[in-house]
Amino acid sequence: MAPMKTYDPNETVDVCIVGSGAGGGPMAWSLANAGASVVVLEKGPWYTEKDFSPDEILECRRDFWRRGVDVEPRVHQWKGARPTKSVDSWIAACVGGGTVHMSGFVHRLHPDDFHMAKTYGGLAGARLADWPFDYKELAPWYDKVESVIGVSGVNDNPFEPKHAAPYPFEPLAVNPLSALVEQGAAKTGMKAFTTPRLILSRDKGDRRACMMHPYCGGYGCPSGAKGSTLHSVIPEAVATGRCEVRAGAMVFEIDVKDGRARAVRYFDEAGNPHEQKARVVVLSASAIESARLLLHSGSAHGGIANGSGLVGKNLTFSTLGKGWGAFDRAKLPDEMKATHPIHFVNRSVQDGYKLASRKGEYDKGGTLNFLLPHRNPIYSAERLSLRERPRVWGSALMESVRRYYQDVHEIEFEVFGEYMANDDTFMALSKNQNDKWGMPVAEVHIGVHDEDKKNSKLLVDQGIAILEAAGASDTGVDTVGGVTFVLQHGTCRMGKDPATSVLDPTCKSHEIDNLYVVDGSCFPSSGGVPTTLTILANSFRVGSLLADRFTRREIPG
Repeated sequence: MAPMKTYDPNETVDVCIVGSGAGGGPMAWSLANAGASVVVLEKGPWYTEKDFSPDEILECRRDFWRRGVDVEPRVHQWKGARPTKSVDSWIAACVGGGTVHMSGFVHRLHPDDFHMAKTYGGLAGARLADWPFDYKELAPWYDKVESVIGVSGVNDNPFEPKHAAPYPFEPLAVNPLSALVEQGAAKTGMKAFTTPRLILSRDKGDRRACMMHPYCGGYGCPSGAKGSTLHSVIPEAVATGRCEVRAGAMVFEIDVKDGRARAVRYFDEAGNPHEQKARVVVLSASAIESARLLLHSGSAHGGIANGSGLVGKNLTFSTLGKGWGAFDRAKLPDEMKATHPIHFVNRSVQDGYKLASRKGEYDKGGTLNFLLPHRNPIYSAERLSLRERPRVWGSALMESVRRYYQDVHEIEFEVFGEYMANDDTFMALSKNQNDKWGMPVAEVHIGVHDEDKKNSKLLVDQGIAILEAAGASDTGVDTVGGVTFVLQHGTCRMGKDPATSVLDPTCKSHEIDNLYVVDGSCFPSSGGVPTTLTILANSFRVGSLLADRFTRREIPG
């Protein structure tokens, strides 16, 4: 990468972006390529491919992706339980954010996802809202992600609108066990289709094709094949000569004067305060962290951009379900018996995106994603121990581990289900817990709506039925109606009415004309798919709209 442009601290840049993940990366790329001067502030480190290794303790069980509970905790308050300090709802703090360690499952939202209030309005206990635009508005920006960053797949999902063009990269190679998922789905009257992945199946510029490394989800990519913003749009933005990325910059305040965002204030790694002036400020630090920053800025007045009182409200995640099936190796076809070097199954099912058994009621379901359990050895032993009641230890656990690695193949599935906004799920500033910089931490309140729990159970039942039809000798359920914390949305909803939303349809604050929020905060609903693709697509959309504002000279100098 060529030497990076650096800006004088006293200089007013066109755009200051807080966060470099799925929201911040495309914004930096779009605006730098449009000629704007851009500074990206990222509180985490700037990793390179040399920093990534298949080390479960380093990357999965230490503070590689986020700071520890002693430095930057969150307070979690589950409905009906006592508050606890936790780091469970952190995504990542590094250049590239959560896109660096994601698995890269990239399903599009469905057209119905944009009209939850219209479809299910009046549902007790839910705070439903429609998106201020429909699927057609976002479709070309999905195409943009697929071409600019690179998605591998084939358009064989019968429940998704037809794409304008085929995926630009061929599907990734898969483990022969994927055929079991296809067979089981067919026997139960469902359709298993190819899971699109934000992973390159062949080289793209300086990025190499997928190495088929078994340590993928939860890990950084040693080849650059994974479509993280770290490996794609961030270096391309820097290469324009108009984008500077400052790692180790902990933002603590957005300074607003006379109704406009004037500057972003942050601490460097040594704890020294700095200020970056900008004509436009863009937040993309995650739904929880962006809302936390808005509430902390001008906190004596209830935060900024919060005339509606909705900043931090309407927080949604994804409703989690998980199950598994074990297949006796001795009974499998020869090509499936041995441990295969390719660890991808890449099969999904969306027959339950609308649940037929609940037609006429709240029938919103989601996506079943099938995969092989992670090869992390510590995780595998924990998973097997916890599977039994009471949990097993010692020789009994050793026998379970031996059987797991030698006698069976396991296929698992996870459910990405709708998570309806509700009064029990929101974030606020803690009144008695600060981080190491003296900033109140996020207090995250969590309560999954009962209707989402019911539908999570129905989706898990579908997954078990598929594995049993495929010939699994043993099946089990790990989770029903849980929470996928790394998928976060809703704390700064967009909409047309300033009384019921924080942002307008372009993700600009209703109250502050030069303040944008482009992570999952803006989503009016979660959808029944992983949402990273939609954050990326929406960021490209907003980046183009903001570039047009600069071109029309609508933003004062």
